[in-house]
Amino acid sequence: MNPVKKETPNPHNQDIRRILLRYLPYWPVFTGLFLLGMTLSWLYLQSVTPLYEAACKILIRDEKKGTQNVNSLEEIDLLQSKKIVENETDVVRSRPLLYEVIKKLHMYAPVYKEKKFRNRLVYTSSPVIIEISDPENLREALKIKFKYDAKKQVVIIRQQAYALSSWQKTPYGHLRFSPNEKYTFIDGNEEYSFSLLTLKSVARGMENKLKATATTKLSSIIMINYRDEDPRKAEDVLNTLVATYIKEGDKDKNNLAANTLAFLEARLKIVEKELGDIEQKKQQYTSQKGAFNIGRQGTLFLENVSANDRKMSEINMQLSVLNEVENYVASKDNSGGVVPSTLGVTEPLLSELVNKLYNAELEYEALKNTTAENNPILLSIRDRVDKIKPNISEMISNQRRGLLAGRNNIAATNGMYASELSNIPRTERELVDIDRQQNIKNGIYTFLLQKKEETALSRQYIVPESRTISYAESTDFPVSPRKTMIYGAAFIISLLLGIGIIMARETFNDKIMFRHEIENSTGLPVIGEISTGGSPDPIVISDDKKTFIAEQFRRLRITLDYLDFDKAHHKKILVTSAISGEGKSFIALNLALTLALTGKKVILLDFDLNNPSLNNKLNISRNKGITDYLLHQCPLEEIIFPTDLNPNLSLISTGHLPHNPTELLLNGKTEVLLNQLDKLFDYIVIDTAPVIPVTDAYILSKHCDATLYIIRHGYTPKVFVERIDENNKMNKLHNVGIVFNSVSARGLGNNNYGYGYGYGYTFENSRKGRYNGHAAT
Repeated sequence: MNPVKKETPNPHNQDIRRILLRYLPYWPVFTGLFLLGMTLSWLYLQSVTPLYEAACKILIRDEKKGTQNVNSLEEIDLLQSKKIVENETDVVRSRPLLYEVIKKLHMYAPVYKEKKFRNRLVYTSSPVIIEISDPENLREALKIKFKYDAKKQVVIIRQQAYALSSWQKTPYGHLRFSPNEKYTFIDGNEEYSFSLLTLKSVARGMENKLKATATTKLSSIIMINYRDEDPRKAEDVLNTLVATYIKEGDKDKNNLAANTLAFLEARLKIVEKELGDIEQKKQQYTSQKGAFNIGRQGTLFLENVSANDRKMSEINMQLSVLNEVENYVASKDNSGGVVPSTLGVTEPLLSELVNKLYNAELEYEALKNTTAENNPILLSIRDRVDKIKPNISEMISNQRRGLLAGRNNIAATNGMYASELSNIPRTERELVDIDRQQNIKNGIYTFLLQKKEETALSRQYIVPESRTISYAESTDFPVSPRKTMIYGAAFIISLLLGIGIIMARETFNDKIMFRHEIENSTGLPVIGEISTGGSPDPIVISDDKKTFIAEQFRRLRITLDYLDFDKAHHKKILVTSAISGEGKSFIALNLALTLALTGKKVILLDFDLNNPSLNNKLNISRNKGITDYLLHQCPLEEIIFPTDLNPNLSLISTGHLPHNPTELLLNGKTEVLLNQLDKLFDYIVIDTAPVIPVTDAYILSKHCDATLYIIRHGYTPKVFVERIDENNKMNKLHNVGIVFNSVSARGLGNNNYGYGYGYGYTFENSRKGRYNGHAAT
């Protein structure tokens, strides 16, 4: 048969059990702190405004991301200027856009309703919407109380009635009170209040609650979040912000298209006039000279020269555009202007650089109103602008040199043709010259007209640079403050605070509280534990008593075997302690009675010659006692008194208190007394003085078989226990065992005893019914 393997206890479980047993007795402390924490958390949540969060997404046409998917509208959009997502996250939060949102939603005049702990914003349930005629210059005012009379359709401020839907002159400026379509009439006597806030202060608060971030590093989608105490307001703010952002982007492109069209139309008017003049000149010339036919040589010359002249015209056109661009780049302040058109310039890199310069300057102007001048992002954009301009200037110079060289070549070719033309009759030569000019102007006019149509088409089908992917949706529950987090933190803080209070109380306590403190301080064994009796009666054990403390004394009687006390000649027990008040007389009396209950003859000696107490506990006179015997004033028989507690228990009291108790113990009679009693009784229990103030216990210990050293829970100083071993080396106490006395309840309850062991045994008593023993902690 296989032996049964003994299960070893889990150290982790033991640690948890030890912690629970240590702190459970203080459950009222934890309960009180928990209730206090929950109450404070509830009050905090009532005083703090809950915030809801709304979120939406917009798609940005980034010049570095997602450019491979270009639709047909984007292909004809000659005015498109792609953006950078990282920059647009700051543009979305820029002050000009926020100001527009504030004015559209009238956020400068929030309406509140009075509540017990805090004022509540009534964005959707306000009876009126308040507008001011000049939001940029309003005078700030806080908590202006008003009432709404639904029957008369008026707003009452300081007993002054103001009609709805019209501008009214008030002490706070020109205001207009418009009915709120979402308002449901509840009580005409409800009182509201509104405030007038500057656009700057409202925008500052919005910036703290507004967040714009790219969804991923490779994405051109921006997620915009906004928090507000009203979920509907949070959604309206985001939807209005996105609509304003997209509208401003389209406005910039429309301005660019308008300027380009204006430039083309102005040029067309000039060329159209020049072309009309040439046609009129040709008509007059042919009618005067009769030159209607040109020879073959003149025709060929005309074709060649016309081709060169068209090239010359295109070059001049490009030089004109380059001059316009150069003037734009050379301007110190381009914030109010729009980049001139680069139509006709054959170099695509120049157009790209001009568009980048324009976008960078727009971005710089947008951020300049929302950030400080030394902001790193602003400085980075300014540095980018300063680097693009020299590149454009250098490219313009290179283009101009190439165009001028080409124009010179064409002029030289035309000069050669002119010399050949000298052989053509003068009339024919002049007519050819007029036709050449007419062809040039026709080419220029056709080119400008084509570019005008392309620009008009691009303007008509402008592709938005941003579009909304998902409109704003608010959370169903507040995101701040988080109730579960607040209550959870209150619970944890209450728990930690309770543990800290208990640990501080026990750490700074200089008294012995736990058995392990005794075991850590001395090598002497702890052979017994006695709990508090709960009664003023010093006698806690009798033949018919089955209480918890009575059983502890019975257990102590058995544990005396640990001190080899079961031998025939080992019968003298000395009971002492460190200081007075630790219960040595209580232990000695009840231990003696416990031994007497076994049928053994027991004698109890009150050897505390300084402060005896057994006489009073047993109501026995101390006329004669130990001192009388030691002074040879009476025989042994005259000092032994039987007790009423048990026929087997007798007492020898102190007698008259001597002037020199220590010297009296050393006169040799003490040993004689104990030897005589050893022959008459089975057990001798000696109650003596504490060892710290006097040395009586050390004198008596050498005549005894065992010494019980009493330590009292919550009373004995730790320093005395720590010095037991050291003192015992110099003044030997014989065969010492420690009894941990008066182990009282820890915490605020009465059912758990101090240091960590549980008992749950139920005793039967024929006369008193049932008695449940205390459970020690």
